[in-house]
Amino acid sequence: MNVDQTLFAQVMEFIPWTSFTRIVDRYAGNSGVRRMNCAEQFRVMVFAQLTWRDIEVTLGANCSKLYAMGLRHSVRPATLADANESRDWRLKHVSRQRV
Repeated sequence: MNVDQTLFAQVMEFIPWTSFTRIVDRYAGNSGVRRMNCAEQFRVMVFAQLTWRDIEVTLGANCSKLYAMGLRHSVRPATLADANESRDWRLKHVSRQRV
């Protein structure tokens, strides 16, 4: 039993981050990004899928654990909306691609 990490952080350990980084680099997903990089966006979207709740409300309720979940700062809806809108569409379909 791992007491030091949140359950979400333990789930995130199963993500092949080297492959994820390679795909992000291939499509320049982090170029020109100031606030939310692709890894943080991915974590937020996975968290939303796992909790089945409103992203803003759920992350606001867990604001003391954001750093442990891999997020450097609080997530604002406008920042997430901008990240979802401005990213290359191929990054949204990473799970279907071969690395």
